[in-house]
Amino acid sequence: MKTLFRDYEVHENFVLAVFTTTFALSCMMFELIIFEIIGFLDLNFRFVVWNFVLICMLILVVVVIPYLIGYSFLSNFRFVRREFVRPLSVLLWLGFLYLFWKVGDPFPVLNSKHSLRLLSMEQGISRIGIIGVTVMALLSGFGAVNYPYTSMTMFMRPVQPTDIQSVERKLIQYTDMIVLKRKRIALVERNRRTSALSEASTGLWGKLRSVAGNSLRSGDDVSGLLEEIKGLEELSRQLFLELVDLQAMKERNEWSKTFKGKYFNCLGYFFSAYCVWKIFISTINIIFDRVGRIDPVTKGIHIAVHWMSIDIDVTFWSQHVSFFLIGAIVLTSIRGFILTLTKFFYAIASSKSSNIILLALAQVMGMYFVSSVLLMRMNMPLEYRQIITQVLGDLQFSFYHRWFDVIFLISAISSIVTLYLLHKQAPTSEKLNSF
Repeated sequence: MKTLFRDYEVHENFVLAVFTTTFALSCMMFELIIFEIIGFLDLNFRFVVWNFVLICMLILVVVVIPYLIGYSFLSNFRFVRREFVRPLSVLLWLGFLYLFWKVGDPFPVLNSKHSLRLLSMEQGISRIGIIGVTVMALLSGFGAVNYPYTSMTMFMRPVQPTDIQSVERKLIQYTDMIVLKRKRIALVERNRRTSALSEASTGLWGKLRSVAGNSLRSGDDVSGLLEEIKGLEELSRQLFLELVDLQAMKERNEWSKTFKGKYFNCLGYFFSAYCVWKIFISTINIIFDRVGRIDPVTKGIHIAVHWMSIDIDVTFWSQHVSFFLIGAIVLTSIRGFILTLTKFFYAIASSKSSNIILLALAQVMGMYFVSSVLLMRMNMPLEYRQIITQVLGDLQFSFYHRWFDVIFLISAISSIVTLYLLHKQAPTSEKLNSF
């Protein structure tokens, strides 16, 4: 909390309580997944805790947070009278509830026997899953493409010291030209005021000086100077932005030569291969309507036993490998989301909007982590996912995996096209010399 709010103060303690409660409940779901694998706590008690956590998360995501967002939003408008804030907030919440409910209508997320139970947990979880899986797939598709692009040396533009010096020199020249032209405009304005005062104070002599001032004004076209200044300022702005990009690229090139930079460069090759494989397998899954039935841990152990003739205890290693795999997924999911959340908060937060943005992030966080549990279920062996399946209800889990593949594919391909165009449009030395 100290890191997130070091520049902005959230005045409402209730808003902080909602955010921290949402985060705590999200972490509790991941803890319960770990407990399922290692068999910690009583089976019936875990089932009760699962229901408690999901019900609390539903109340926060569907009722509490949307209402508080509307209330905080309306409270910022001075023309909205204080006694009308609560009724209008209720109306906004009812509008959100209608849209939230309509989200699930086009998708086959429930079996027919549960579709008529309007206030069941399945109805809420199914709609949260649609939104959360969409956000996860968009972030995953962009991250799988953007990480190799930003960490691999092959995508970094070489920057020479002469390139930076050339842009700095041109920027100084344009700045000097702008200053000179503004001085000329100031001189014309001063002479105009002097002529007006002289004409008012003296007779014929003032008129002669007014004629001289008019000839000076005719020699210096103020409107023309203003147009030239406008063009020079636009060029200066472009040069300044290019100078910032060159400095950043220079720092990236220097960072890539360090041990950490070389390590991330190697990771970039791994994620490039993962991105290509994920795009390929997502395409296959979409075309052939295929969904994996066996978790990757069990699949890998069966391959090791049957194809490589390795004599191992399948139950023992399935439990331990699943524990470390799910633990790694949990840690990376929480860390990655918190980093993204922090960057987003710093980018758009202000003293007036900090409450609204924090509540919006809590809303996204709750949907994101509930959807993570939905998708993480497939990475668990069958014997460890039984309670999760019972608690989440009779959802069409295969739909969420197909939906993730579709959105991931769209996000990854769009990111590839966008980054390719940006990379092609990046200024080179020849373009810089054309300024």
